[in-house]
Amino acid sequence: MIEISRSDGLQTEIVELIPALRAFARTFHRNSSDADDLVQETLTKALANLEQFDPGTRLKSWLFTIMRNTFCTKFRIAKREGPGAKKCVSGVGIAQPSQEWTIRAKELERACNLLPEPYRAVLEYVVIEGRSYDDAAQKFGCAIGTVKSRINRARQQLAAQLDEEIH
Repeated sequence: MIEISRSDGLQTEIVELIPALRAFARTFHRNSSDADDLVQETLTKALANLEQFDPGTRLKSWLFTIMRNTFCTKFRIAKREGPGAKKCVSGVGIAQPSQEWTIRAKELERACNLLPEPYRAVLEYVVIEGRSYDDAAQKFGCAIGTVKSRINRARQQLAAQLDEEIH
């Protein structure tokens, strides 16, 4: 009988602390309905575990601890199980058609074939094959500055033939 009256007294105290719990819940959630849900879950856990409360300690602190732990647990779970976390085909969008790039590649090949031989050879060697300016200067028997100049002129002529600007 003493235990029941102690429980009733704690429940009355808990009801009196609901405004403080709501205020504390607002520090975790800006949305009032989310804050109310947190208060409700805290109250449910507190009432289910009322026998674990130590008499002589502050009930408010005990309730705030339950609320903080509840929030932290839910936050960790939400972070781990967030919606849209898995890759989904619907988020990929549409694949761009490849025809345009095929046409552009053929236009580029035609434009390259129209370049003067010294420009085309240096452009292919450095840009397409990925060789260094030093290697190109040795292979073509000219200075590095000449190699850079030929590549620059080749790019300008290609841009003019393809109606594009060089950046």
